[in-house]
Amino acid sequence: MKQRPQPLPPYDAAVAIDALAHVLASLKTADEVRAFLVDLCTPAELEALSDRWKVVPHLLLGEPYREVHERTAVSVTTIGRVARTLERGAGGYSTAARRLRLPETSGARP
Repeated sequence: MKQRPQPLPPYDAAVAIDALAHVLASLKTADEVRAFLVDLCTPAELEALSDRWKVVPHLLLGEPYREVHERTAVSVTTIGRVARTLERGAGGYSTAARRLRLPETSGARP
């Protein structure tokens, strides 16, 4: 078996996320991003990502979790996680929502 000349450096999640962010930012169109995501993710991962984004507009409107679930078929657990991230996350959902001119948050209710 071929040996590596040096051990692999320890995994650095921040570096890996930064590299992925740069790749996504370099893509020019929604079609390019879609093709990249289809290549990068499994169907289940794409569904999970899509589900998370699907509930954001509903949460920004302040719809109750059960109503969001009924409209989207996304689990209440996932809806709650997205709501917490909207409140206490890094601001990515909010930035994307502003860029798409989604309504301002009025506070989601469980």
